[in-house]
Amino acid sequence: MNAKVIVYSTPSCPWCKRAKDYFRTNGIPFKDYDVSKDRAKAEEMVKKSGQMGVPVITIGSQVIVGFDKNRIDNLLGIH
Repeated sequence: MNAKVIVYSTPSCPWCKRAKDYFRTNGIPFKDYDVSKDRAKAEEMVKKSGQMGVPVITIGSQVIVGFDKNRIDNLLGIH
């Protein structure tokens, strides 16, 4: 699947690091936005997810709050 993957994260978030490491390990390109420094992206994240917590991951039009490995695998076709 060629879905565009975006991770909204903060440097101090262990689940954010885990999600980004997972994408790297599986060779999945992603764009990372540090919402602790980028106010516009933080507002975009809240608008998309309704959440202030990180990580928020978008895969195509799907929004995932937290590192939900099973859902990520299903959306990206990882088995």
